[in-house]
Amino acid sequence: MLVFRKIPAQATSPTVLTIGNFDGLHLGHRAMLARLATKACDMSLPAAVMTFEPHPRELFTPEQAPARLTSFREKLALLEACSVDRTYVCRFDRKLAALTAEEFIDVILVRGLSVRHVIIGDDFRFGKGRGGDFALLERAGLKRGFTCEAMHTVEVDGERVSSSAVRDALAEGDLEHAARLLGRPYVIAGSVVHGNKLGRKLGYPTANIQLKGVASLGVRPTLGQGLKPVLEVHLFDFDREVYGAHVAVHFLHKLRDEAKFESLEALTAQIARDVAAAKSYFSEGSHG
Repeated sequence: MLVFRKIPAQATSPTVLTIGNFDGLHLGHRAMLARLATKACDMSLPAAVMTFEPHPRELFTPEQAPARLTSFREKLALLEACSVDRTYVCRFDRKLAALTAEEFIDVILVRGLSVRHVIIGDDFRFGKGRGGDFALLERAGLKRGFTCEAMHTVEVDGERVSSSAVRDALAEGDLEHAARLLGRPYVIAGSVVHGNKLGRKLGYPTANIQLKGVASLGVRPTLGQGLKPVLEVHLFDFDREVYGAHVAVHFLHKLRDEAKFESLEALTAQIARDVAAAKSYFSEGSHG
């Protein structure tokens, strides 16, 4: 997959395009990307995605901006896995936000990306003041030589699949429901870094890696105040140094909320219970 850090001033080849933030790459996103790949194949054109960085709400209302479900690196990897040929990373700034819907179509879609077909969500809005919608895009296509289609809502058990629904499920600790909406377990990825090595002293060394284990995500209240959130994973039957490696942790099931313990001995005892509970969970069935 080719990644472009800006929209070209003038396209060099036509594309089939979809537009969105694609945070989390949930089942709704994947349905849209599957349709994109099919249409691009039918038209013998590249399947292209235009996504925004940062998220528009991070620019206008940063205090209300939603927590990201996927990092930029994870999102690109997931897009590539969905047969996307090109990803255009459109920097969302005040200059872009000031484009009217008609200017967005002319400058970005027609001139910059030479779209021949555009696929958007049925609730997608674009341009200054969110003035553009599917009807406007369809009318513009008739004049400018491209077609468009709207993807309808994807539902799971009667619930609309959305990034907000995934966030709600994660906030409630319902990892199984989040996985149903995503079509896969929720993942946090990053590099393994050195910590304070306390886990080793307690008998439960921790790291970030995609293996069976028990994880803690939080600010470690037993160890003191003012600590930054950290993800710590104790891996079963694993004894290798992986510092610096980029790894992924799949969240399958929540055991308990974070808690503050009166002593390191009490913390160690609880970790032992957590390990036993996690091993019991894995032994009950195949969880990958």
